Amino acid sequence: MERVTARLASATTRWASPPLPDRERVVECHHWTAIENGHHNLTTDLTFWNGHFWLVHSLAPWHIASARSRLVLWRSSDAVTWEPMATFQFTPRDIRDPKVCAIGDRLFLYAFSNDGFVAAPNQTYVTSSADGVTWDAWKEISPKGWLLWRPKTLDQKTWYVPAYWSAHGESVLLKSTDGVKWDLVSKIFKGEFNDETDLEFLPDGRALVTVRLEGNGSLFGHVDGGTMIGVSEAPYTTWEFRKSEVTRLDGPCLFRWGDRVFAAGRRHIDPLSNGRPKVGSIWGRKRTALYEVFPDRLEWAGDFPSTGDTGYPGVVVRGDDAYISYYTNHIDEDRSWGIGMFLPSEIRMAQVFMPEVAVALVFKK
Repeated sequence: MERVTARLASATTRWASPPLPDRERVVECHHWTAIENGHHNLTTDLTFWNGHFWLVHSLAPWHIASARSRLVLWRSSDAVTWEPMATFQFTPRDIRDPKVCAIGDRLFLYAFSNDGFVAAPNQTYVTSSADGVTWDAWKEISPKGWLLWRPKTLDQKTWYVPAYWSAHGESVLLKSTDGVKWDLVSKIFKGEFNDETDLEFLPDGRALVTVRLEGNGSLFGHVDGGTMIGVSEAPYTTWEFRKSEVTRLDGPCLFRWGDRVFAAGRRHIDPLSNGRPKVGSIWGRKRTALYEVFPDRLEWAGDFPSTGDTGYPGVVVRGDDAYISYYTNHIDEDRSWGIGMFLPSEIRMAQVFMPEVAVALVFKK
């Protein structure tokens, strides 16, 4: 792979596709295509380490599982020009949902393996590197069967990560001091076919999580789909919950800006069943969106340019700017999610000036 330079777009987030009432709320940002190669690129993550942005994403023929899938890791000094650093495969198994972060003086990469035809990961693996070029052999994460999301720390000594059970329906909190061996801290939530769970710490040290609730796991969605929001005080052994029906927050990425917690993730525009949306339907339309996360609710800030199969962002906050990676089908064609899974998709970047988002949210209430 050769170094690629992104195509920069204007600061406006209006994009040319059929006008929809639900698309009138957009996030004001600079946005651009970072990676476009004719493949189905998906499930991104982003971090800042040793003076560079590090972007990782899956690359495959389509969204469903494929033995030809691989992860691609890129490096950039400005989030515009990207240099390929490494590729990873689990041949003949599918590989997806990468998470990249710095632990100690090393860059860590986590990924899910998948043995079936559908996107149903069954195990987490980890590798690490001192320079981002030469990587250790992949290791299977213990405890086995838990799918780790995105590690976070308050003190650079102990790392916490939420994980969900590979058969769905249960999420837990784990902790580690080395990024490889993880110990159980607490059960977060059980029931409602829950899975993808992300974590951020509130200014007072409490842990805040969002939990994806599928209802029953059907590809055609479920009227009870939504997001559970959990809060726990140290040592994070008990949790209090409130359910939000604003969206089912797929591929969540929680992050702090100042004293406020935000989340980038998927927003669903779904078909109705008896007047209620069947959240998560493959026939619905999807957006990558920005939310503010409170202990008792989600507040939708707006969408990024995105359509079809889209979401699974990574976020880096630099001062008042949030750099957000995500994937999407071509933004000028508003496909359903089910169709978009089989079409090419690109990796996009958005640069958001967070004070503008904060002000906009006040006036939208």
